[in-house]
Amino acid sequence: QVQLMESGGDSVQAGGSLRLSCAASGYTSYTSTDYCMAWFRQASGKEREGVAVVDSYGRTWYADSVKGRFTVSKDTAKTENTLYLQMNNLTPEDTAMYYCAGVLYCTGGLPADSSMDSWGKGTLVTISS
Repeated sequence: QVQLMESGGDSVQAGGSLRLSCAASGYTSYTSTDYCMAWFRQASGKEREGVAVVDSYGRTWYADSVKGRFTVSKDTAKTENTLYLQMNNLTPEDTAMYYCAGVLYCTGGLPADSSMDSWGKGTLVTISS
């Protein structure tokens, strides 16, 4: 199973920026460039929601709440992928634990969290007003 590890969470003021990273390791027989990787987040007292994804064809999809502010990208130059989330113009509503997740194949929009089979432990993002 693929192992995922997030980093980059921090506490910043509203209007600021953060860049999250997710390092993937443990690929076996499938092509790493096709591996679907996504960001989810869960705020206190709320359900986990999809934020952004790079699907198995390299296409990106975003939640409406982050469009125009967040940019997801995946570095496949190395043997093991790294997923990034550049977050700009942050608001207190972006405060959450951010999780990286992966699955062998996904396409057509943000995947449901139930469809992902590998998860990181999360990195905390706190935005103060």
